[in-house]
Amino acid sequence: MTDKLNINQWAEDDRPREKFMRNGAKSLSNAELLAILIGSGSTDESAVELMKRILGDCNNNLNTLGKKTIHDLTAYKGMGPAKAVTVLAACELGKRRQAETTEQRPRLDSADAIYAHMLTRMQDLDVEEAWVLLMNQNFKLIKEECVSHGGISETAVDIRIIIREAILHNATVIALCHNHPSNNARPSADDDRLTQRLKKACEVMRIHLADHIIVTDGQYYSYCEEGRM
Repeated sequence: MTDKLNINQWAEDDRPREKFMRNGAKSLSNAELLAILIGSGSTDESAVELMKRILGDCNNNLNTLGKKTIHDLTAYKGMGPAKAVTVLAACELGKRRQAETTEQRPRLDSADAIYAHMLTRMQDLDVEEAWVLLMNQNFKLIKEECVSHGGISETAVDIRIIIREAILHNATVIALCHNHPSNNARPSADDDRLTQRLKKACEVMRIHLADHIIVTDGQYYSYCEEGRM
C-alpha cells in the first residue's frame, strides 16, 4: 500500500492554488475552489478530498451546501468551526452576487458624453489634471484614472503610464481629458504635441485613441471633432 501524498507533495499543476494562478478559476472544480478556502483537510484526506466528500453528500449541488449549518459541516473530520464559517460565507456571497444587478458602465462614444462625464470632476479645479478613460471596444467605461496633477498652466503627462494602465485593464479604447483652469478651451502647442505622441504610442500598441478633450466650465475642445486625430 502506497503512502498518501500530502497536498503540498502533489504535482504543481494539480495543486488548487497554483492551478488557479496558472489557468484561472474556471479550470478548477467546485471541490478545488472550496479547498482553497479551507486551506487544509485532515490527517486522513486532503482539503480537496474532504470537500469532494462533503459535496458528494450534497449531491454535488452548491445550493444544497449553502443550506448546511455550521453544526452539519463540523461533523466532518477536518472541518472545524472556522472552516465551516468560511464555506458558508462563500455560499452566501454567491447568493448575494446572483441577486445583484450587473453594474451599468457609461458609454462614452462621443465628445459630449466624455465632457458630461468628466465636467463635475474637473470644473472647479484650480490646477491642471489629466485623466485617462479606459474603455472596451464598445466604448463602455472600464476605469478612469488620474495620470497627472500639475500647476495652474500645465501638467506633465507620462505617456508610458497611460499605455501601462490601458494594458493592465485590457482597454482597447482610451480617451485623454485635461482641464484648463484659465477657462480657455483652446489647446496649447504642448497639448498638440502630447496628442500626437499619445496617438503614435497607441498605434504601436493597437489601442484606439478616441479623443483628447480639454475641459473648461461651460465648454470643451475635442481634437476628434476638430478633425485633428
